[in-house]
Amino acid sequence: MVKPVALTLGEPAGIGPDIAIAAWLRRKHENIPAFYLLGDREFVAARARLLGVEVPLADASASNTSNAFADALPIVATGHRVTAGPGDPDDSSAAAAIGSIRQAVNDVVTGRAAAVVTNPIAKSVLYKAGFAHPGHTEFLAELAATNGKPPQPVMLLWSPDLAVVPVTIHLSLRDAIATLSSQMIVDTTRIVVADLRARFGIAQPRIAVSGLNPHAGEDGSLGTEDQTVVAPAIATLRAEGVDVKGPLPADTMFHEAARRTYDCAICMYHDQALIPVKTLAFDQAVNVTLGLPFIRTSPDHGTAFDIAGTGRANPSSLIAALRLAARLANTTSSA
Repeated sequence: MVKPVALTLGEPAGIGPDIAIAAWLRRKHENIPAFYLLGDREFVAARARLLGVEVPLADASASNTSNAFADALPIVATGHRVTAGPGDPDDSSAAAAIGSIRQAVNDVVTGRAAAVVTNPIAKSVLYKAGFAHPGHTEFLAELAATNGKPPQPVMLLWSPDLAVVPVTIHLSLRDAIATLSSQMIVDTTRIVVADLRARFGIAQPRIAVSGLNPHAGEDGSLGTEDQTVVAPAIATLRAEGVDVKGPLPADTMFHEAARRTYDCAICMYHDQALIPVKTLAFDQAVNVTLGLPFIRTSPDHGTAFDIAGTGRANPSSLIAALRLAARLANTTSSA
């Protein structure tokens, strides 16, 4: 039997419950793989009523969700009751979100689920409850730690049109430039290449590396980092047999013809990577965490408190995340 995907509740006051319900309603017409939602059944039922949709819910365990999925949305209880309303997180929000993530990871690690798909969380809500991690990615890495050492997670934004990886992520631009190093670029790219081979089935990934400065530094006249930081990393990777080119001017590497020449773009900072992929594929982009011992994808958007419970949330990115998670799980199991 094909294992289902474990879908976390996310921030319960956000649109995570809305898009989970919407994805299940589209399961037949959009070929969505079987999944189960980790959360509070009464809360999910109340949100469905608010949305004005009829959704049969099935109390389930991770082992019997694939059979139930055709006729009902399987709910696997986490033991956390939710009282938050749409757009109004409360004291139940953080425990429900964190508990859902913990159980999803446990399910995939123990073989009950094929992959983890995470709904959006509200980091500010978690921080107020004492959450000690910058975000989802770092928390997932801690949960995946072996012998006390977490793996290095890498954030890939994937779409049919473009795949990008930022080397530095949630840092100010000033701090990103100060933090960037040749070793960071090398380590990140190694993980990307390994997972493109193992999980995406690309035997020889083609990697394009952006420059940091305008025009990739213009031979040092617009900054020396491309010569002293980026270029040495590329040389190291080439010596290891990686098909890599760069540093490339970021303003010319994302048009259609350029995108056909590589499988993934390695970018130096957050917006350099996310602006092009969100421009090209805002509703289809998927956040994939590479470097973990399990598959994790997520819709590439936030909690959208302002439209939670209104029925206006678009489930397209979640549907893409579910499909990609199932595809990666199938590729990995076939390798």
